[in-house]
Amino acid sequence: MKTNNNNKITIIRNLLLYATLIAGLYGCKKSYLAPDPLSVYIPETTFSTQGGLDAAMAICDKQIRSYWTYFEYTDLGLPISTDYMFTDVAVASKTDDGNIFADIATRLTPTEQPERVGYFWEQAYAGVKYANTILNYIDKVAGLSDATRNEYKGRALFHRAFHYMGLVFRFKDVPLVTRILDAPKVDYQSTKREAILQMLTQDLENAVQWVPSQDKMSLVGLVNKASCRQLLLKCYLATGQWDKAIAQADTLINNSGLSLMTANFGNFVSPYSSVWPVTRNVIWDLHRPENKGIPANRETILVMINRNNTDMGVKMNSMRNWLPFLDNVGTSAPDGKQAVRYFAASSASFRAAFDYKDAIGRGIAHIRPTYFHQNSLWAVNNIDDAGDLRHNSTVGNWARMDSLKFNDPASTAWYGKNLRLRNAAGALLCTDTVRNWFDWPHYKYYIEDVNETGNPNEANHRGGAGDLYCYRLAETYLLRAEAKFYKGDIAGATADVNKIRQRAQCTQLYTTVGIGDIMDERARELNMEEFRFAELSRVSYSLALSGKADEWGNSYQVDNLAKNSYWFQRIQHYNDFYNKGKVMVKNRAYTMAEKNINWPVPQGSINANGGARLRQNEGYPGYDAGIPMWTNWQDAVADEQPKK
Repeated sequence: MKTNNNNKITIIRNLLLYATLIAGLYGCKKSYLAPDPLSVYIPETTFSTQGGLDAAMAICDKQIRSYWTYFEYTDLGLPISTDYMFTDVAVASKTDDGNIFADIATRLTPTEQPERVGYFWEQAYAGVKYANTILNYIDKVAGLSDATRNEYKGRALFHRAFHYMGLVFRFKDVPLVTRILDAPKVDYQSTKREAILQMLTQDLENAVQWVPSQDKMSLVGLVNKASCRQLLLKCYLATGQWDKAIAQADTLINNSGLSLMTANFGNFVSPYSSVWPVTRNVIWDLHRPENKGIPANRETILVMINRNNTDMGVKMNSMRNWLPFLDNVGTSAPDGKQAVRYFAASSASFRAAFDYKDAIGRGIAHIRPTYFHQNSLWAVNNIDDAGDLRHNSTVGNWARMDSLKFNDPASTAWYGKNLRLRNAAGALLCTDTVRNWFDWPHYKYYIEDVNETGNPNEANHRGGAGDLYCYRLAETYLLRAEAKFYKGDIAGATADVNKIRQRAQCTQLYTTVGIGDIMDERARELNMEEFRFAELSRVSYSLALSGKADEWGNSYQVDNLAKNSYWFQRIQHYNDFYNKGKVMVKNRAYTMAEKNINWPVPQGSINANGGARLRQNEGYPGYDAGIPMWTNWQDAVADEQPKK
C-alpha cells in the first residue's frame, strides 16, 4: 500500500505539472498562436498500478470542478462567467475594462478568444486525455476484478462524455480523440457532432451498468450511477430518443433513493444575521455549501467537493465576480456622500450595524444579470410571483438594491436609510447603472471566506471555497419536462415544472408549458449551477430534432442553427443589452450574432494539425464546407490506430 501511495503522489505531481504546461500553451498571446494540441495526447507516465488509476481519476474529478472554480492570473476568470455572457440572463459589466467582452459578434474570432472562451477547448481536451489515460491503461493493471475494472472504465467514460458534451455544444464538429498515442498525430479530421453524440450515448449506457450507486460507495464526490444516468439522459435528448430520456429520468426520480428537498435540513448557516437577516427556508439550506454533500441532502446527484483551507479547496470569488460594485464613488446618497462603504473591522470608520463587506460580500460586477433575469423572468401567468423563495427578498434570499442601507458614517442625514436610485428631483444617484446597480440571488452567491471575515484588517470579502453541485434532482425534473414536451405530453411536462415551483413555494403554477416555460424555470432554478449557454445550445439542437415550435411559433432545422436557432431568439427577445443595438461601454456596443451559437475553433489548434484541415465553424474566417470530416465515430476511432 505504501508503494502504491508513493506512486500515486508522484503521478499526481506529474499530471499537475502537465496541466500547468497545457495552460501555458493555450494561454499564449498573439505572438504565439501555434500550440500543439494534438501532440499532448502522449502519456509521460505508465499507469500500471491501481494507485496510478486512482491518481488519474482524482485529476479527472478535479478537471470537471475546474469549469466552476478555475482562475488564472486574476480572480475574474471563472469560466462559468464567460458561459453566461452568451445567454439571455447575463452580460459582461466591468465597465472600467477597455477590453470588456461586450461586442461578442465582432471580437470572437478563431485568433481572438477573449475571456475564457479558449479555456473550454483547452480544458476539455485535457480532461479527455486524463479519461483516455484510464481507459487505455486499465487492462494492463493486474489484480483487478472484472467489476472493479468496469467501475474505473465507467467513471472514465463519464468524464470523457462530460467534456465532449461541452465541446460539441460550444464548438460543434471537433476532433474525436479516444486513445493515448504512441507518437504525435497531426492529421486529425473533425468528426460530425451527431456521430460524437452517438458514441457518447453508447459509452454512457455502459457506464450506467458499471458504476455503483452512491449508497454503495464510501466516498462522496466520485462519479456515481445516478450522475451517469443524468448525463445519459442529456445524450438521449441530444439524439432525439425521448422515451429513453424519460425512462432515465423516471429511474432517477423514483428508484434511485433521491428526492427533492422540501423542508429545512442540515445546518442553518446564516452569519451576520443582524446585518442581513435570513428567515430559514429550504432554498437557503439547499444552497449552503455546508449542506450540499451531507447524507441528509437527498437531492444531490453529484457534488464536487471544494472545501476552504484544504487541498481540495479553490476560492470561487463568487461575490466579487457577480455582485454589484457597491463600494464605488459612482453611487451616492442625495447629500453627495458615497452610498455604500466597506471598511475593515480595525478601521475607525467601521460600524458593525451595516457591515455589508462580511454580510453579503464585496463585489466588482464582472458580470451582471439582465433586466429579464432580475424582473420579467419571475412573472408567471402575467403575475409577479411574490411567493417564489428564489426571488424573495423578505426572507433574505434575493438581494434588492433598495433593501440596502446607506452606510457611509459621513452621511449623517442618510446613514441607515434605504438606498435609492434617484433623488427627489428624479436625477440619477448612480453614474454607472450597468456595473453598480442591480439585484442578485444572495442565496446562490454567498460563500463565506472565513480567512477574510476573520481578519480584522481585511476590507475585502470575495467568496470562499465551497462544495458545488454538478447535478441535482431538480434538473432531472426539468429534463424530463423537456423530453415530455418533445414527445407531446404537455400535461406531464407541466406537472414536472410545477413540482419545482411547488418546492419553491410559488403561488403561481403553470396550466400548460412550452419550451420557453421550461427554459425559464431552468433560469430560475439553476442559475450559476448549469452552464446555461451550453444547455441553450443543446436545447436548440434538441428542439430542432423534435420539430416542435418555440414560444413564438418558430421551428428550426438542425443543419441551419448557425443562422436560425432558439438560442438566438432568446437573446433577441430577452437580453436587453444585446437586443437594443445601442448599449455602449468603453466605446464598445453590446452585440451578439447568430453564428455565435457555435464558437470558433481556435486557430492555433487548426495550425498545429498540419497534416489535415480541421473544420472551422460557419460565419468565421477559414470556414469551408468542403473540408472533409468523419460522419461516423467508428471511422474516426479507426483513424487513430497506428499506421502500419
